[in-house]
Amino acid sequence: MNQETVTALGEPIVGTAHFRTMFPATAHGAHTARHAAERWLAAQRRPEFGAVADGGTATASLLVAELTANAALHGRTRGRSARLALTLTPAGLRIEVTDARGERPPVPRPDVEAGGESGRGLLLVASLADAWGCEPYPSGGKTVWAECGIAVPRACGPTG
Repeated sequence: MNQETVTALGEPIVGTAHFRTMFPATAHGAHTARHAAERWLAAQRRPEFGAVADGGTATASLLVAELTANAALHGRTRGRSARLALTLTPAGLRIEVTDARGERPPVPRPDVEAGGESGRGLLLVASLADAWGCEPYPSGGKTVWAECGIAVPRACGPTG
């Protein structure tokens, strides 16, 4: 199921676009969700969305690919789907992937073997995204999110 909302009551007129889709937590499901998100982002090429809709599409696609693949690999629970949600504003793009496995939050692994075929996904997410993180999802799952095109401080706490 794909859902798109361009604006709603109470949202700014400048434009906020939303995309949501459920997908089976499988490699094929992640692939299908990524392609649906790419088509949706391509359709959002409007001046108010600036660089995210233009030059940032490749970065957004890589982030979506990594997060959906991780949900399929590490978040699979029999009979439960995963969810991909995108929120596009003039300031940037927020990508959220929710899966049913919340007992192990994702952690980048800098100690991955040089010749290994996996384990670098979160390092890629951390290097491409302006910010990323993980939040518990009420039914026992988790939502892993990434933002791009937004000036977000990397450190938490008081400034200056």
